[in-house]
Formats: sequence, C-alpha cells, structure tokens
Amino acid sequence: MDGNKIETYVGFALRAGKVTLGVNAIQTVKKGVYCLLLDRGTAKNSRKEIEKTRTRFDCPLVEVDDLGALVRKEGCKAAAIKDISLAGAIVREAGAQGLTIEGVIG
Repeated sequence: MDGNKIETYVGFALRAGKVTLGVNAIQTVKKGVYCLLLDRGTAKNSRKEIEKTRTRFDCPLVEVDDLGALVRKEGCKAAAIKDISLAGAIVREAGAQGLTIEGVIG
C-alpha cells in the first residue's frame, strides 16, 4: 500500500488519536464513529460484531487488504475512524479504488 491515499488518511487519524483498533475495543466506543475499516481476512464472528457496530453508528464499512500494515499494528482486523473529515476522505478514496464499501448510499 505504498503511496496509497487511504494509508495517508489513516496515518493522519492515528497521529490525531482518532482511531480505535480491535474488534473488542470498537464495541466499547460510545459515540463518534464515522467509518469502520475491516480486514478481508477477518473471522466470521468478528465480522458479525463489526456489522452490528456499523448498524449502531450508521456508518460506512470499508473492507481492505492487510489492515494490520495500514494501521501499523500487526494482526489488527478492525479499526474505527472517529474523525468525520478523515472518514469521509477514506470512504471517497475507497470508492475511487473500487474497494468494497457497505452502508453508503449513492
């Protein structure tokens, strides 16, 4: 993912402290999730839990390859973006790259 805009936006969110990593940690977030990132290799039960979270926050879910490398945390399967501007930029770029996005109208 070298030179990838999504990687840049996620890096900005990480530096700003606007990312929650991991399925269990994401489930404890009370408010302010604007986009969820999910690794394509995520187990069925974890995927189901992230789907529940997506429904609860009514936010887009973007599937990516090798999320652990993207967030610089090996083995990470899910990330919640808590900045509305960066979440929007990630979703727009994911659409431009043809990635799978759930929960986006239009």
